Amino acid sequence: MESGAGKHWTEEEVKALLSVWSEKNIRKQLHGTLRNKGIFIYIAKRLQELGVCRDWKQCRAKYKNLKYEYRTVKYAHNSGDVTKTMKFFHDLDAILRYEPVTQLAAEENGRCSATETQRNTSPTTDSTQ
Repeated sequence: MESGAGKHWTEEEVKALLSVWSEKNIRKQLHGTLRNKGIFIYIAKRLQELGVCRDWKQCRAKYKNLKYEYRTVKYAHNSGDVTKTMKFFHDLDAILRYEPVTQLAAEENGRCSATETQRNTSPTTDSTQ
């Protein structure tokens, strides 16, 4: 089990994580990076400056859990189920709104290829992409 598993994050700790995560350079580094240990070490150091003592593994685990929960709620809302909610949905929506999403597109030979699309783009930007 990873260190700190089971130790719950307080609301203040989550808000601090979201504030660091919302920074443009952090979002940019996290997007599409598979080997992101260094980014989470940096995030953990930034959180320590804000008074939150979490190691990089805890930060990464919380990041992944928040992202998963956000996607679950977002999918439910898009499917018409507005009863599903989460505490920091609007904060995460602001952070993740413009993150490209990899979608699988069927090719003629039956294979799937990954294509990137932009989330929640306005109709005016769709025609220019």
